[in-house]
Amino acid sequence: MTALSRLLRGLGRTREILANSLRPVFGSPALDAATLEELEAALLAADLGPTLAAEVVAAVRRTARGGDARAAVREALRAAVPAAVVPAARATPHVVFVVGVNGGGKTTTVGKLAARERAAGRKVLVVAADTFRAAAVDQLERWAERSGAELIRAQRGADPAAVVFDALRAARARGAETVLVDTAGRLHTKSDLMAELAKLVRVAGREVPGAPHEVLLVVDATTGQNGLAQAEEFTRAAPLSGVVLTKLDGTAKGGIAFGIQRRIGVGVRYVGVGEAVEDLLDFDPDAYVEGLLA
Repeated sequence: MTALSRLLRGLGRTREILANSLRPVFGSPALDAATLEELEAALLAADLGPTLAAEVVAAVRRTARGGDARAAVREALRAAVPAAVVPAARATPHVVFVVGVNGGGKTTTVGKLAARERAAGRKVLVVAADTFRAAAVDQLERWAERSGAELIRAQRGADPAAVVFDALRAARARGAETVLVDTAGRLHTKSDLMAELAKLVRVAGREVPGAPHEVLLVVDATTGQNGLAQAEEFTRAAPLSGVVLTKLDGTAKGGIAFGIQRRIGVGVRYVGVGEAVEDLLDFDPDAYVEGLLA
């Protein structure tokens, strides 16, 4: 199955919600107020957010007399979801923090990223910085074995900052090219845990210049607009570089991708559309929009 096919499958539930409302819009030569209201309701149900939904409806309204409504919707959506910035150069080791709230899919994302890095021929070190949840460490160990990455772990309850410090020293000594740090899930409303995350960032920067070179925020797509509030709080604790939108295949709220860039100024880097390693996809804005309108 191609990446595009996986994305289309993952967006199926969101696309289904939009289809019923877009069909009369695209097929009608004269759009009335009731049709436009249905369109706006569908956009809100898909979690595009009120601002973008209003912009799309306004764009369609401008084309109501003889214009191409489909092109207007596509253009409005595409303008709202720029591509994430990918680092132009990689440091050695290239340090990536994966952060987010509990249950969002951080550990699974780290495992999939490790598999991708190994497939690219890089030596990978995975760091279990979640020292409080034994299940997370066990899960990460299985992913490391599966991908051929090396795992750094500590005793339960160890200081996460000390774990990161030791891991980065080990990475430099062993010639690791990529370091993936699985941080503990933390509620964005808990100031002490967010302060701990900020400490991890400082420790990494002292040991490896410029680290962390990437901080990826994992957002569960099923949370919809609530995920945006989470993302906003994390920007205050760590220099976010991109978002990983997980569980896209399990929700009809795929429109959340459009709101992230506007809310926090950071674009989506990857999307998760299933459990397999191959189901973590590079985010392609054009394919994403087409997947919603297909």
